[in-house]
Amino acid sequence: MIVELSPAYLTWAEVDPALHPFDAAAAARVVRSLGPARRVPRRPEVPPADSAMRAWDREVAEPWADAMSHALVECYGRWVVGWRWAHDEGDFDGGPVGNWCCPRDSITSPEETLARVVAALCEWREWLESLAGWFEAYPLELSAVEDQRILWERAARNLILQVVDRTGCGSGWYGHCMQVLTWFLSHWGVAGDVAGGLVDDAIGGRFESWTGPDAVVVEDVAEKLARSLRPDDGVRSAGGVPDHLGRWLAVREAVPWPEGPAHGAEEPVASSRDGAAEDIRAFDGAVDPARAEGLLAALERVRADAARGASLDFALLRGWQRYVLGTAEPPPFRSLPAFAKGGRERYGIGPDTRARFDACLAESAAGGERSLALTARAARAYLDVCFFHPFDDGNARCAFLALLFVLAREGVVLSGVSLLRRITFQADSPGDALRLAGYIDVHLTETRRRAALGS
Repeated sequence: MIVELSPAYLTWAEVDPALHPFDAAAAARVVRSLGPARRVPRRPEVPPADSAMRAWDREVAEPWADAMSHALVECYGRWVVGWRWAHDEGDFDGGPVGNWCCPRDSITSPEETLARVVAALCEWREWLESLAGWFEAYPLELSAVEDQRILWERAARNLILQVVDRTGCGSGWYGHCMQVLTWFLSHWGVAGDVAGGLVDDAIGGRFESWTGPDAVVVEDVAEKLARSLRPDDGVRSAGGVPDHLGRWLAVREAVPWPEGPAHGAEEPVASSRDGAAEDIRAFDGAVDPARAEGLLAALERVRADAARGASLDFALLRGWQRYVLGTAEPPPFRSLPAFAKGGRERYGIGPDTRARFDACLAESAAGGERSLALTARAARAYLDVCFFHPFDDGNARCAFLALLFVLAREGVVLSGVSLLRRITFQADSPGDALRLAGYIDVHLTETRRRAALGS
């Protein structure tokens, strides 16, 4: 299972309902508007234990469920991946969702399958909203923890019992229990990494799969957790988070780019399908028609700038970003450190940050002794925008446009882009950089195939 799709890694900032609007009444319409909804796989008419069923589950059903998760993330944000967190041994162990089990058992007819997706999505959201309500029911102050020990204990005990009831204590249920307790502490000001350590120490491996916790153990865990808190356990300051822009710049030089896909010096290619425009209409349009309209206008500018041979730099990006964000004036380069991925990545700022950004973007052009393959240059430009994080908003969309510009400047218009907008990348992972180049190569290869067939 792809880590990005695992709800076990979600932080409270990523799932807090107060930070992520959701209209349950519109969920069915949104789900049915997504690309995967139009291609629900057909379930083979064979027994569950048949080898053909196992192969279908592995090769067809699971990839479809992953694609649906990616599409939902694009619409709503990463909080949504919990829609598949089923009870017991489903897609993930020990979750709170009962409306979905796993692709093999939950994918039936298209209508039933999509109804299950909608129900599971709304069930997961309802659970998050109920957690937020329980958190707020205990308005605690870390600075007054000595006077509130009993309240902290009561909150922890009740949350454990809520998770017990919701998950049914199936396989791996305690993982989500630990997560909920960590979320609770995070909600009231304990740094995420500190909170996770305190919860782990308090439970001490005493919760087990398929077994409800003994009442005495629950009381002891709650008491130990409350007593482990100290008034100085406050939120980690920004200065304690590494500079992930610096990490990216180091990784950027270390990535073995030439070992990636070698497409580059071929003839221009474009299929009859504009994959980027189709993706924007389908996915961004489902989120907000105005967002899609702005991104399509920016895409038109991208193609025009590529056709005239413009150089990729910040000035060019901010011209596109005006359309992306719908602002009267092109937005400026950020003036403060930026954060992403729920605060797990921090991108520093210095007097030379913009100049370094322009220097990196300039390397996206072909030519010169160190020129790389087209796929590598497009991937690197995308990641440069992600990790320099030049704008206060819309950086992922800007990175996507930069990638398309690098391709368009060499006459490439992709027939599909789904792999390029569904997965996040880490600033300090050389493997992620090559993986993105590989995804571009997959779409480029498919585009050439379609062009050869005239489709």
